[in-house]
Amino acid sequence: MTDKTDDPTDLPAAASSVAETYPDVWDAYAELGKACSEAGPIDGETKRLVKLALAVGAQSEGAVHSHVRRGLEEDVDPEALRHVAMLATPTIGFPKSVAALTWIDDLAD
Repeated sequence: MTDKTDDPTDLPAAASSVAETYPDVWDAYAELGKACSEAGPIDGETKRLVKLALAVGAQSEGAVHSHVRRGLEEDVDPEALRHVAMLATPTIGFPKSVAALTWIDDLAD
């Protein structure tokens, strides 16, 4: 699975700015992401859904958008992306799950 964290031109403005201002830090961050991705046997789509779930749990709208965008680019079923928010309900609560669902729907509609 190709991860766009290695190309600053594919990043949101804030992350792109950090990548351009601190290229050594960005390169190290991208390498860490690659090493973590390759550290185990989980397939690409499952990795994307797990990363989305972590973003949902962290209540990070930007990260949710990022993983939804990448998931859609990787042909992950939009219903699978939405299912992540529903699975989060018993753990993080209904209001936070609904918030995450709205962030997913920002891009998956």
